[in-house]
Amino acid sequence: MTPSETKSIVTLSLLAAFVDGEKHEREREEIRRIAEGLSQADGVNLPTLYQDVLMKRVSLASVAGELKSTEARQLAYEMAVCVCDADGTQSQAERMFLADVRTSLGLDASAAGFSQQAEEIAAVPVAAAAAAAGAATAAVATAAGAPSAPDSAELDKSILNAAILNGALELLPETLSTMAIIPLQMKLVYRIGQSHGYQLDSGHIKDFLATVGVGLTSQYLEQAGRKLLGGLLGKVGGGLLRGLGNQAVSSGMSFAATYALGHVAKRYYAGGRTLSTQMLKDAFSGVVKEGQGLQAQYLPAIQEKARTLDAGKVLSLVRGA
Repeated sequence: MTPSETKSIVTLSLLAAFVDGEKHEREREEIRRIAEGLSQADGVNLPTLYQDVLMKRVSLASVAGELKSTEARQLAYEMAVCVCDADGTQSQAERMFLADVRTSLGLDASAAGFSQQAEEIAAVPVAAAAAAAGAATAAVATAAGAPSAPDSAELDKSILNAAILNGALELLPETLSTMAIIPLQMKLVYRIGQSHGYQLDSGHIKDFLATVGVGLTSQYLEQAGRKLLGGLLGKVGGGLLRGLGNQAVSSGMSFAATYALGHVAKRYYAGGRTLSTQMLKDAFSGVVKEGQGLQAQYLPAIQEKARTLDAGKVLSLVRGA
């Protein structure tokens, strides 16, 4: 893709991020931070784009006009869909926006099919995968006469495995693979809370993620932005896992964020949910740094996991995690 097309795809993603007008101020701040952190990459000045979108100095028509190739138009639409679905299923405003995007980009009916796939991933209930585990835990507790404390070592292992999986997903070139990272993180938090006797819903988990500093839309933008600006999005076939360079390193961000979410959730629910907002933020920041330090150690495992993943079965992966 040309730098102009890359810029237009990022701009469309930002337009999608704000289309429903209901983003919390902390989410807007996270998006601004990401724009500054990814600034000047590949000739794209993201802070300027961020301001242009907020001040309504860019339009869908102007963005669409810069996307010349079929591949760029398709990728732009896919990223816009995933941005709209990152914090849950689409609102009416988001559905109308995406319909306008399809028309402006001249995409056919297959584009609507991609939107449906993303909606299905976003709609997978966080409790689904843990139902059987919860029933088994309850049966054991009933037989023993009292609930048992969760196995700390087993929780640590599940957190590490989830971090490796999400690091691997960020290495895949398909947009839906990045989309899967957020629901997998939510399900990890759900399982940890459940292991400590808490029955959580998606609203609680979203609040927990936002409290520690993980906005859903902003996290997707950050993950996809690294992949796009690193030249990975849109690549297929034999290009995967060869010469990834900075992209392989950046997958450590998804690894570290998932690792930190898991360990902070473990600490939070084990302690009876008594940590303050600031304590949660500080704990998450500290464990993210720990996770970043571990990334090099686990990079071979992340890359090996990526080789085994089938991007065509992302929905099944999220349902069965």
